[in-house]
Amino acid sequence: MTGKDTETAMSHQEHTHQPDPAPSGGRRGRSRWWAAGVTGLALTTVGVTAIPAADAVGRTRPAAADRPATDEHRGQLDGGKPNDQSRDDPAKKSGRSPGVPVPCNADALIAAITLANARGGGALDLARNCTYLLTANIDGAGLPTITSPITLNGSKSTTIERAAAVDQFRILNVGTGGDLTLNQLTITGGQTTGAGADGAGILVDAGGALTTEHSTITRNIASDAGGGIANNGTTHLRSSKVSRNTAGSTGGGILNSGLLNISNSGIHANTGFMGAGVTSTGAVRIEHSSISKNNARESSGGLFVESGTATVTDSSVTNNSATQVVGGILAGLSTEVSISSVTIADNVTLNAVAGGLGVDYNASVVVDDSVIKNNNASIEGGGIYNTSDLVLRNTKVFGNQAGSLGGGIYNENIGTVTLFTTKVTKNIAGADGGGIYNEVGGTVNLNTATGTVVVKNRPNNCVEVPGCAG
Repeated sequence: MTGKDTETAMSHQEHTHQPDPAPSGGRRGRSRWWAAGVTGLALTTVGVTAIPAADAVGRTRPAAADRPATDEHRGQLDGGKPNDQSRDDPAKKSGRSPGVPVPCNADALIAAITLANARGGGALDLARNCTYLLTANIDGAGLPTITSPITLNGSKSTTIERAAAVDQFRILNVGTGGDLTLNQLTITGGQTTGAGADGAGILVDAGGALTTEHSTITRNIASDAGGGIANNGTTHLRSSKVSRNTAGSTGGGILNSGLLNISNSGIHANTGFMGAGVTSTGAVRIEHSSISKNNARESSGGLFVESGTATVTDSSVTNNSATQVVGGILAGLSTEVSISSVTIADNVTLNAVAGGLGVDYNASVVVDDSVIKNNNASIEGGGIYNTSDLVLRNTKVFGNQAGSLGGGIYNENIGTVTLFTTKVTKNIAGADGGGIYNEVGGTVNLNTATGTVVVKNRPNNCVEVPGCAG
């Protein structure tokens, strides 16, 4: 990423923008979001000085429901016997072609991948009830870099794991030209250290591709970004789970700077400094999936669209949390985000603003046919906090709470919120604007003729909103 950070001070009276010096190492400035202050709220670069790992947040990277397996497998080794997949062979059930059997032995798997790369690709059938325990560091990974089209077929309780008492390394690296498919596998135990050590579970380089089917990426730890997966190429998650991974900076579950498609999958219980579930600076599409119970030590517990575009459909973003701002979804600086048939619920920001959805400067967000409910912000914007251009259509905003202002929606003086056929009901603010709090200078268009209603909010329905009964 290139460019400079933009620092913005935010209070109810003024908004200023001051450039910061560009970070070293070619890092691009990230959007500034909120941290609570004694006399108000100040937009700041979250985490730049809070912990050392945050320095790596903005490093340049190449451009480019749940039916998960269990989180942890400790299968019994089969003594190096060939893989016997007969009556319960998922390959036969799915109609896929059988691959080359790989005995339950890490050295055998390394040799099989090396040979497949040399031969221009291939399919490998891993053993059932087996943990391939990796002990050797091969250029930063436990297995050879994938440089050709390779499919790894697992079966019942098949796991690839880094051994605990060995050097730190990721599990898999998909290099340029590599195309890796994982079927019914668990990837766990990867650990990376040092700046630039992205993708503790799997690193996908620019020009590489990854597809997971019915697989789990779990309990991997990156000192930098992308605890589970760091994608700089193209990644497709299908009927898979990314859970309980950790990143020192962004993308506890997944870091994306390329093209990321998530379908019928779960991103659960990951942790990171920012964007604990998913952080994207490229293009991401999420459908029929859930992002839940992720925790950010600073901002954006669930989904952080740092730059680029995002489309979220027929999905849920629930029970995520952030210590400072944006429990659920943050649409970052100058991003375009489309949200359709999505539930954003029970997300929490503990010390500042935007419990459910946060819209940053120059971002464009459209929400259709969705529900934003029961989110909580300690200060402002329990359901939504908007600083830019937000459209809500046929959407329900209810049951959200803010400790001070804007229980349902908080709109800044430079923001525009347009509502069509939308209901803002039963939200609560500790001080004012239970339904909608609009700063002087901001714009809120209710379009009541379409059926928009703002009622039953406490202590009142609106502040500075034309056409709304206080």
